[in-house]
Amino acid sequence: MSAPAASSRSNVRVAAMCAAIAAGMVGMSFAAVPLYQLFCQVTGYGGTTQVADAPAGVILDRRMTVQFDANVGPGLPMRFAPVQRDETMPIGEQGLAYYEVSNPTDQPIVGTAVFNVVPHKAGIYFNKIECFCFTEQKLAPGESARLPVAYFIDPAIADDEDLKTLKSITLSYTFYPAKAQATLDDRAPASSASN
Repeated sequence: MSAPAASSRSNVRVAAMCAAIAAGMVGMSFAAVPLYQLFCQVTGYGGTTQVADAPAGVILDRRMTVQFDANVGPGLPMRFAPVQRDETMPIGEQGLAYYEVSNPTDQPIVGTAVFNVVPHKAGIYFNKIECFCFTEQKLAPGESARLPVAYFIDPAIADDEDLKTLKSITLSYTFYPAKAQATLDDRAPASSASN
């Protein structure tokens, strides 16, 4: 076998391996988000909360303050704020908080909220029973909505040595334009897009 033929086969093998690695990396990038979300939900990493049907029924004497925070990401002209700034209650007791969202524009808006808990280590103990996160919220021009969050703090937090002195947790939501918003923006007339 001649040197140019061997070199050509070697180049084809290297190109095929590079293409396989690139395809694998693309595939992993699509799998990364659901795998990361699953990891965060299981471990509470990054302030990811847990989902529960109801409190366990154990209520401690120790009280915890939950502070509520609201933000709007770039490109979404909505107003978003907690109705109450904080709520203090015994650990294990179910709480109910509301956020208010409104569309001050003359165009429909579609947003999706994501959340986190600070300190992040407390995320595994913060249980949501009802939440508006990850659900597209479509608001007509001038429309407002009140969005509930039912939650409780797992009494197991009392056994976590790192959180023995913790007195408050912040639940923060940020609204971002939903995928459906891009469709609405594409359909909007050019004159309203510049407003």
